[in-house]
Amino acid sequence: MIGRIWHGWTKPENADAYENLLREEIFSSIASRNLTGYNGIQLLRRMVEEEVEFVTIMWFESIEAIKKFAGEDYETAVVPAKARQLLKRFDERSQHYEVREKLAY
Repeated sequence: MIGRIWHGWTKPENADAYENLLREEIFSSIASRNLTGYNGIQLLRRMVEEEVEFVTIMWFESIEAIKKFAGEDYETAVVPAKARQLLKRFDERSQHYEVREKLAY
């Protein structure tokens, strides 16, 4: 299992609109692609000084599965135009981590 981690930041006044866009359009659009090896996404949010930080963690079975989502240069961030309009700044590249242990609590 591989976790694909990405960060984006909004102004506080854009945070709810951005979160709604993720929940109502972007996440469902990803799911509707029925990508083999895609195992879901998590969304984290926190206020940091004068910005709201968002972290997404996408779960994939392999790098090949990630390439089906993001393309051959799989570390390049996938940020739709509507999201770019609401974001103040964002990671241009995603980070990928191999899951070495997963515990249930």
